[in-house]
Amino acid sequence: MTEATPATESPSEPPRPPSVFDLTVTDLRAGDPLQWLRLGWADFVRCPRIGLFYGLCFFLMGHALLAVFRAAPAYVLALSAGFLLMGPFLCLGLYDVSRALQNGQRPSLRASLLAWRPTQGSMAIFAGVLLILEMLWGRASLVVFAVTFNTMPSTTNLLAQLINPENLSFLITYTVVGGLFASLIFVTSVISIPMIMDRRVDAISAGLTSIRACLQNPGVMLQWGALITLLVGLAMLPLFAGLFVIGPVVGHATWHAYQGTVSDPA
Repeated sequence: MTEATPATESPSEPPRPPSVFDLTVTDLRAGDPLQWLRLGWADFVRCPRIGLFYGLCFFLMGHALLAVFRAAPAYVLALSAGFLLMGPFLCLGLYDVSRALQNGQRPSLRASLLAWRPTQGSMAIFAGVLLILEMLWGRASLVVFAVTFNTMPSTTNLLAQLINPENLSFLITYTVVGGLFASLIFVTSVISIPMIMDRRVDAISAGLTSIRACLQNPGVMLQWGALITLLVGLAMLPLFAGLFVIGPVVGHATWHAYQGTVSDPA
């Protein structure tokens, strides 16, 4: 009787390295955005000089937007998207400050200004994607203006011209188009940039994780986006002076929004 040849045991496959898609997206609560703002304010109070430096940058951006409004009103609403687009990248330094405070380290302005360097490749790709969306928004805004007005409205009493009941269709169309692009930019980037800086993931993974977080928590993320819009809008009213404080506080709060939304699997 022939003896059976023992089967050779196949070596066990090495465990798959963890993927960014293994991260757990938290089920957020309605009060979380206010908690993020409280934490952002606490970070600002702990490092006011760094925060005021970035607040000055937001202030100057606001006045640059005002200069564009005076020279080319058709571009101003589209370029306001650029304001929202540049904000998260400018907040990179604020994310670095919040991370240092969270880790018990002493933050510095120099380190915050160089926070983009370790992930410059992924940041550049992500910025390119958002820039394309911004350019599409700008083109769409010009089309809406061109279809509505035979000639470009003058800057004199521009607001009165735009809210004229005769231009109601323009306001509705512009709001819908602008809201569509603003929502797309927000959903893609709400936690992407702090995630790229913190975990050094690629731009696509960060963007998809941000979209996943918004799809899982649509109500809370809508509340967070509306809260940011309201605060920035109020900060812009007194000649953008409120951005000295609101800008850095929202930046710090965005870091805590990322920390509260994404976590490693247990």
